[in-house]
Amino acid sequence: MFSLEYFNSLTPYVELLKDSKLPIFVWGMGDGCIKLFDVFDRYGIPCAGIFASDEFVRDKTFLGHRIHSLSEIESRIDDFIIVLAFGAGYKSLIDKIDGVAKRHKLIVPDMPVVGGGLFTKEYLRENFDSLLRVYNLLSDERSRTCFEKLIEYRITGEISCLKSCESDPSEAVGILSFGSDETYADLGAYTGDTVAEFVDAVSGKYRRIYAFEPNARNFRKLKENTAHLDNVEAINAAAGDENRMITVSAGGGRMSRRADKGVQIMQLTLDSVLNGDKCSYIKYDVEGAEMSAVCGSEKTILERRPKLCIALYHRVADIFEIPLKIHELCPEYSLYIRHFPYYPAWDTNLYAVLKQPRNSIVT
Repeated sequence: MFSLEYFNSLTPYVELLKDSKLPIFVWGMGDGCIKLFDVFDRYGIPCAGIFASDEFVRDKTFLGHRIHSLSEIESRIDDFIIVLAFGAGYKSLIDKIDGVAKRHKLIVPDMPVVGGGLFTKEYLRENFDSLLRVYNLLSDERSRTCFEKLIEYRITGEISCLKSCESDPSEAVGILSFGSDETYADLGAYTGDTVAEFVDAVSGKYRRIYAFEPNARNFRKLKENTAHLDNVEAINAAAGDENRMITVSAGGGRMSRRADKGVQIMQLTLDSVLNGDKCSYIKYDVEGAEMSAVCGSEKTILERRPKLCIALYHRVADIFEIPLKIHELCPEYSLYIRHFPYYPAWDTNLYAVLKQPRNSIVT
């Protein structure tokens, strides 16, 4: 039962940490640690120190703290709380984190990848009507359970919530039910890993692939990694709601995000690239610009009713605003949510597929 009363009964991780008598250590450095320290400052949460995995400790300091090893802290302190400050998607790393969680209280806070705000109880209450509407729109019990556990996780930071709603990635292929003549638009193709996953899922049989990647270095690798494939159009641009130049962060990796300072790149709408061409499947993983990219493909969605896969975890409001937007555009879609193994609740996607045969789609 998706109940405001139940969510109100949960203890938010910020309250647990603030009221704890145990020392609190942050595991990890980098951007996640900086964001976490901002939360600690806002809520008056004391930090006893920062540690890294033993193999990464090299007499470093970060944010004024000397970096300890976990073994060093365990040798000095019997009981303490750990707060995770990095993302983990590889099984070996997840297993390592699970092992530490068996020895110590572990909190994995949910903080938006892009933008500000936290999913607090106050935020929950303010947006509960929208959340409840999404819950009631979901098409299977697994999606509803996943959605409920994700909300519980966002409040408590407990990894048991994520464990209880994990799915195998193969479930996505079952939901999407690909044919042998798909036209795939990969918005956020990185170096071609998701193109390769799609080609494998359709056993190499497809009509065409459009692969968007804004980062120049990643784009070169994308071109190299797809050179052996037929009918792949690699596009060195971000996907968004209008055709214009935008500024993104200059860093490498998968995360080329909109920013005030950085490098200038082209942003294109999917509608303008397709220019009326067929499209049967769109994947959106564009580092917080998912809503913008959806708006830039509205014509395609309305006319073609493609299958959709949309990342739901970059911004705090994505988990309800994006499903409601897709339902508004096309009420005929069945909506599913799946979370795949990852700490925190990254790799959480919305899937939208037609409820009925496509007898009214433009051909």
